[in-house]
Amino acid sequence: MMLTGFKDFILRGNVVDLAVAVVIGTAFATIVSAFTSGIIQPLINVIGSPEAGGLRVQLVPGNDGTVVDFSAVITAAINFLIVAAVVYFVIVLPLNKLKERRTRGEEPGPAEPTDVELLAEIRDLLRARER
Repeated sequence: MMLTGFKDFILRGNVVDLAVAVVIGTAFATIVSAFTSGIIQPLINVIGSPEAGGLRVQLVPGNDGTVVDFSAVITAAINFLIVAAVVYFVIVLPLNKLKERRTRGEEPGPAEPTDVELLAEIRDLLRARER
């Protein structure tokens, strides 16, 4: 009985969609990270001194563990902004436009279940509970 509930949970459309979104999001984040670390960070490092290796400050000379790397922080911020912009323009903005059209009545929303469908679902749930 517990495995049936788990199977129903896994086979729901929104769980599968969420899993696909996580995989695609991870792949996209990898691409953006490669872009920012391979292209943006070297461009930022041009600003710093050649001895320090870019926008870096070594607090204790000769101790590599005391290097403060400003270019890595700037690159991470640019990375975040790129991902946030893509999420906004590809997901949030289109969904907001769709929601606006639905509230104005220009586009129909998802169909509501009928009374018969709801009663059949309640009946099936009661039968499953009796077992």
